[in-house]
Amino acid sequence: MTWEGASCICINEGKLLMVLQGKPEEDKLWSFPSGGREADESLEECCVREVWEETGYKVAIKKKLHKKEGVSFGIQYKVQYFLAEIESGSPVIQDPDGLIYDIKWVSLEELDQLSLSFPEDREFLISMLSKTEEII
Repeated sequence: MTWEGASCICINEGKLLMVLQGKPEEDKLWSFPSGGREADESLEECCVREVWEETGYKVAIKKKLHKKEGVSFGIQYKVQYFLAEIESGSPVIQDPDGLIYDIKWVSLEELDQLSLSFPEDREFLISMLSKTEEII
């Protein structure tokens, strides 16, 4: 069985949308809005839903960025990363899983200091923030 999900890279005024997340018993770490695909939804729909649930923002998908595949805790996974832009909304946590604790727009300098849920993504995120004008 393969777990499939989507991640959202949303940059506004040179800052990246991030959420502080974790299970109650875990250390809380920073990540971009993301989560698993439900039932018959597309990965794009999953991305839009996850951003809404975790941050209160409605986004529009601009393009696919890349796919990450691997094995974590013995589970095969595939995650599609999308670039999106804010259409409306304001920061409010409405995560049905209760795993989100904060929402923050992070600068390049701040990103380097954050403890990330997926530290392997740090270089990718830095490159996205460094070339914002080129990707949008």
